Amino acid sequence: MHQSEKKRQAALAALEYIEDNTQLGVGTGSTVNYFIDALPDYRSKICSVASSSEASTKRLQKLGFEVSSLGDTGELDLYVDGADEANKHFHLIKGGGGALTREKVVAAYSRKFICIIDDTKLVGTLGAFPLPVEVIPMARAYIAKKFIKLRGQPIYREGFKTDNGNHILDIYNLNIINPVEMEDRINRIPGVVTVGIFAHRGADIILMADNKQVHTLRK
Repeated sequence: MHQSEKKRQAALAALEYIEDNTQLGVGTGSTVNYFIDALPDYRSKICSVASSSEASTKRLQKLGFEVSSLGDTGELDLYVDGADEANKHFHLIKGGGGALTREKVVAAYSRKFICIIDDTKLVGTLGAFPLPVEVIPMARAYIAKKFIKLRGQPIYREGFKTDNGNHILDIYNLNIINPVEMEDRINRIPGVVTVGIFAHRGADIILMADNKQVHTLRK
């Protein structure tokens, strides 16, 4: 099965979790786009929908959805999003698309977080995928030096601004043995807006598609 088809199958499997009067949160990325494109068939069950990025908001609006702010919806019933990496403890690396801060906010607002991935994203140890960190522009050089001390290789994502107007550093060669501790350590660096480790608020359910089927992984 081609990787794009695996992504589509994982996304479609998440639709089953939409119940009547669901306040829905929608993430960002290529896998999530398959989920968004299938949502019109479930419109009658969706009470409200919030989005983690301008790109997803535009995609939802094209399909006729009114996208609510988190201030209007309050706590969400369900958040569906992808990941760049996931481990068996339901810790994730996210932010390859640059929407990590808003994704982390929506995840925090949600009662249930369903992560949709293909089998290439499930790893033993996080960190082979470069770790995205959103930073305030004036602090970028300072933060980069901090990551060199952590034995990571920070690369500035040139020509890219987040929806919040900030920069992204992609950190290569970090072996993230303890994601919870690493998330805390990076968050304490002045000028860091968000780190793409989702360990304190990881996924509740992972829907992982391989060549044969979609596997449901629960905590």
